[in-house]
Amino acid sequence: MTSPIVLIVAAMAVPSGFYRPLVAELEARGWHARALPTRGFERGEPVASRRHDWSYADEMQGIADAVAKARAEDPERPVILLGHSLGAQLAAGHQLHHPPADGFVTVGASVPHFRAYPYGGIPVLVMGLSVPVVARVRGYLPKPFFGAPGARTLMREWARFVRSGRPPFAVPHRIMTPTLVVHLQGDTYAVSGANKVFTEMMVEPSAVTRWVYTRDAAPAGGSTHHVQWVKTPAPVVDQILSWWTQTQPHR
Repeated sequence: MTSPIVLIVAAMAVPSGFYRPLVAELEARGWHARALPTRGFERGEPVASRRHDWSYADEMQGIADAVAKARAEDPERPVILLGHSLGAQLAAGHQLHHPPADGFVTVGASVPHFRAYPYGGIPVLVMGLSVPVVARVRGYLPKPFFGAPGARTLMREWARFVRSGRPPFAVPHRIMTPTLVVHLQGDTYAVSGANKVFTEMMVEPSAVTRWVYTRDAAPAGGSTHHVQWVKTPAPVVDQILSWWTQTQPHR
């Protein structure tokens, strides 16, 4: 069995270097892994501004280019996309609109519709209403807003997703490739209801394996926090390897 390469698509405003522990853990198990650059958040690269803008579609194309490159480098090696938070949305869009990767893993994925959140989703709705106004006036989303400095078009698309529950890309069918959905217990960003909506909207039920990463399964000093799980990723990597082995008996 040829071990896969895992291409990691980052959460909003999280640079690729943050995923070094996850890359190292995957490679320690004999797999290959690579965290894709996070546009606007890599050292020495341009940040979002009035002149430097991008969209969900641009990010999905970047993923497609990375998948194509990985396949060209080693055509026999399966490619798995691991999307974290916003990265899961972008990777889902890729799977629907570009030649899909061989497997799809989501961690902390959600449809961020405000109605899926506690307290009527009012705090989330406030972001969904204020982000496009500020982005339009400033030409980008400045700090201290969530996701800042954020690209004008992408953040306005995200805000519309928050308000409407409709993704910034068409969903002509559900994803058919094997998919592992990792839900982080106690995740306040991708709450259980929002994660469930994402899964039901994006992925064919027969393709889904869902795993809840509970707090008691975290290692000493570890966490199921929406972002901090990356620092001690062994339990998630264990689950990915087990899932892939079970779903690829023919390889």
